[in-house]
Amino acid sequence: MALNKSMHPRNRYKDKPPDFAYLASKYPDFQQHVHTSLTGRPMVNFKEPEAVRALTCTLLKEDFGLTIEIPLERLIPTVPLRLNYIHWVEDLIDGQGQPRKGIDIGTGASCIYPLLGATMNGWYFLATEVDDICFDYATKNVEQNTLSDLIKVVKVPQKTLLMDALKEETAIVYDFCMCNPPFFANQLEAKGVNSRNSRRPPPSSVNTGGVTEIMAEGGELEFVKRIIHDSLQLKTRLRWYSCMLGKKCSLAPLKEELRMQGVPKVTHTEFCQGRTMRWALAWSFYDDVIVPSPPNKRRKLEKVRKPLSFTLPEAGLKELRAKASALGCAATNSVNSIAALLEKILTDLRVLHKRLPCTKQQQSLFLTTVENTWIYGRQKRREQNRQLRELPRALPSAATGCQSTPVTTASATTPSSQNKQPSTQSTGSHQAKTAQELASQQQPAELTLNSSSTNKTIKEPEKPTDEQTKVSENTTGEDVDMESPTSTEAPKQPQAPATGQETGPEDVPAAAQEPKDTSQEVVAAKRPCTPDSIQHFLFKCVLNVMLEESDVMIEMHWVEGQNKDLMNQLCTYLKNTLLKTVGKP
Repeated sequence: MALNKSMHPRNRYKDKPPDFAYLASKYPDFQQHVHTSLTGRPMVNFKEPEAVRALTCTLLKEDFGLTIEIPLERLIPTVPLRLNYIHWVEDLIDGQGQPRKGIDIGTGASCIYPLLGATMNGWYFLATEVDDICFDYATKNVEQNTLSDLIKVVKVPQKTLLMDALKEETAIVYDFCMCNPPFFANQLEAKGVNSRNSRRPPPSSVNTGGVTEIMAEGGELEFVKRIIHDSLQLKTRLRWYSCMLGKKCSLAPLKEELRMQGVPKVTHTEFCQGRTMRWALAWSFYDDVIVPSPPNKRRKLEKVRKPLSFTLPEAGLKELRAKASALGCAATNSVNSIAALLEKILTDLRVLHKRLPCTKQQQSLFLTTVENTWIYGRQKRREQNRQLRELPRALPSAATGCQSTPVTTASATTPSSQNKQPSTQSTGSHQAKTAQELASQQQPAELTLNSSSTNKTIKEPEKPTDEQTKVSENTTGEDVDMESPTSTEAPKQPQAPATGQETGPEDVPAAAQEPKDTSQEVVAAKRPCTPDSIQHFLFKCVLNVMLEESDVMIEMHWVEGQNKDLMNQLCTYLKNTLLKTVGKP
């Protein structure tokens, strides 16, 4: 019996296959079906129904202490494959060694699932059967193993699944149901005609079983859909619903059916035994159940991912060290210099990074990317060059704006200096009036200055700058230096009134009366983000810089994230940036 390494980890036959020679010496009924190959190995012909039955009965007796009888005209189960299903149900319900209640739909003549579950874990089973012969043998097998207190075999009408079986069990909430449904829709499909890929080898074992055990209307796909529709009515009467599948092509449409019905919890797995593959589907309406990961996802997680890497040759390390020194890095070796350059590049890209403890011959950085800033570099450079080319054209208009502002200020401030009032109230109102005049004069228009000698007309720019707009907004509350429209100095404080004048509340601006403490806001804004404090990110990785003989190697190890292709893009960007640095004259 060639067993697959993908069997369930707790399957006792995974690492210790049955010893046919030992079993033949201990059980005479099995010995007559064991033959010796040309290489001297004991073998069993799995195409003989008597040999398959003898092996199943022997394994159940030897490993589980169960004695059963199976007629040749009914389905003969293989023990390792059924054991895979039991272990998977244990994972679903956390029922290893714990008392649980389950339903076996179509238990068969062997009643193998209830017998294994009751013997291994003490589970209680409601086993249903529609065939008279299977019902009689299943009842007999339960009784002769003294498990009637844990297993209840019931005879149900044809096409009965869950609804009719639970009519008398209205007060019980079951933990699971399991089913090995009829795989085929007709005799031709059961014989492999038009249902088996021609490139596949023929089955290595005989196909036994009655009509009700191997065939159903619509095959396994329609059979399992009927169970799904029953579950939509029962819902929380069972914590987990599950079915075994004989064809992988049935898995996708059944999962789609569950999705369309709005079932919240769905998972699947695969069972392996030698050259035989089976699949299983499970779903639940409970929110608190733990959903095991499918085997393909587990294999991806367990697969060792090779890091992305590139090498900087020794010939270019000298130039890179000189570049790092120009940036102010006092590195003592090439590894530290490259690490400093990478930190500079990552900072420019706004990639969060922090150093990790490592050896002297290696530097490690933990990267957290929040946004993709390393793509479309050529497009960004073109845009920057275009802006630089257009920048000199804006200088004359900017100069015109700078020249017009002082004249405006002078003409606006002249009348105000001639009409000073001694009273405090009139001074404050006049300042407000002057501010309004200043604001009105900032509108785009032609300003005409009348002089005794000449009449000069100065046309301001049509669009005021942002700084000028801010000045016009702030003139109502405080004095502003109007000498330069692009001044970035802080606003001047209000001048003190003349000696002998009292300062009233109207003389003090509102901002001065109630100073706003923004120290906490400034600290919060200046607080740097750390990789550990980021909740939403693209991906996280570890970047290692290490010495490999006379060269320097950079490796990037995936940690977690949305898409590994993004890390590949960043690795390529870092490589090209460093190599361009070496190639520059």
